[in-house]
Amino acid sequence: MGKPGGFLEFRRQDPGYRPVQERLQDYGAVELPPPMPLAREQAQRCMDCGIPFCHGHGCPLCNIIPEVNDLASRGRWRQALDLLLATNNFPEFTGRICPALCEAACVLGINDEPVTIRQIELAVIEHAFDKGWMRPRTPPRRLPFRMAVIGSGPAGLAVADTLNQAGCRVTVYDGDLRPGGILRYGIPDFKLEKWIIDRRIDLMREEGVEFEMQAAIGEDLSARFLQTRFQAICLAGGARQPRNIAVPGRGLDGIHFALDFLIQQNLRFAGDPIPEGPELHASGKNVIVIGGGDTGSDCLGTALRQGAASVTQLEIMPEPPAQRDPTTPWPLWPHMLRESSSHKEGGRRLWSVQTVGFSGKQGRLQMLHCVRTSGRPPELQTVPGSEFDLPADMVLLAMGFTGPIRNKLAEELHLAHDTRGNLLTDADCMTNAPGVFAAGDAALGASLVVRAIDNGRRCAAGILRRLESEKA
Repeated sequence: MGKPGGFLEFRRQDPGYRPVQERLQDYGAVELPPPMPLAREQAQRCMDCGIPFCHGHGCPLCNIIPEVNDLASRGRWRQALDLLLATNNFPEFTGRICPALCEAACVLGINDEPVTIRQIELAVIEHAFDKGWMRPRTPPRRLPFRMAVIGSGPAGLAVADTLNQAGCRVTVYDGDLRPGGILRYGIPDFKLEKWIIDRRIDLMREEGVEFEMQAAIGEDLSARFLQTRFQAICLAGGARQPRNIAVPGRGLDGIHFALDFLIQQNLRFAGDPIPEGPELHASGKNVIVIGGGDTGSDCLGTALRQGAASVTQLEIMPEPPAQRDPTTPWPLWPHMLRESSSHKEGGRRLWSVQTVGFSGKQGRLQMLHCVRTSGRPPELQTVPGSEFDLPADMVLLAMGFTGPIRNKLAEELHLAHDTRGNLLTDADCMTNAPGVFAAGDAALGASLVVRAIDNGRRCAAGILRRLESEKA
């Protein structure tokens, strides 16, 4: 450890955020970058604990956190970078948008504020880019394998990067205009600016990964086309099938899926063409977001920036406690109230509210009909006589996702699905179709970016094992 007893000397200090009134005027990053002296000081709070739960229990990638912190605390940034990249392909993504499961499992967090692990990770990788250390790493040798990765989100990029570094020739296909998947189109710029993605994609291209964009899955890319050109195929298209709501009035104009709203704004901000259809813009509208998760929070922040008259976020579950709930003791991910940067910018949140219907005039949404609830699923009940209405010009459905969107390619390959609708895979991440693998949300169900990266790495390892065994 860099400084024995450092956790007694230094308090947790985050870099903070830009002022609310300033950041609501643009789509720039709301979180301030971690200054290097602060990151080095905060790394000295790491306790060198006997069993690092942050590493073994908290982090899906199993980042070697105590050792990275120790190196950072000593200013040995190059060595910290090498250790970080050994387990994480994209620290610049996770350092910005990961909910920091590692910090929830930090031993210091038992009776104090945990180490700022995510911020230290971000400081390490950004310092590396600033110093020019993140140069193309061309594989020393090429294997006789060509791989196709379908989908350029975090899982697909992790598969492609890992296989390319192992020496395979990798082509990434995606139907979007630009690579990045959910990173580019589902996450607002104020949380993840897109130049960060472009910087990584440029680096991967220089290292030999090919990107073929605007490729229609199942049409431009048929099963026959892929299987005759590649030794292995990885499906990493995510889980973008949104959960719908079946209540009276659902067909009224003004009710949209949250991801459609976020995608359109990201396209608009990038200056890219927006697909034909209604313009999804919150200016001057009373906006209701149904769903209390991260996607709902992103909708809230976006609607505020677009100039919504009001924004209300509804959650069917009861309001969590302000402190860690006893049912989720350390080192579990704590059940407790969380406020995102968007929640601190305005709007309001209503808890224990269920939507029972919509109404309007001439086919246009005007009102949301609700009822109060008590308890938690599966014992969730409505409270008699608690009905109330909310005026609404726009409703955004942010209730999660039910699995990958079905496409012609999956049908051609006759892929099996599990009971949740995700692609069924074995221990090597291979589907029931020989040579066809699946990674990320397509196989796991909608989850975190950090889990998608981890599963992408595991899938790449599985692909290599299968190919090497067939070659032997």
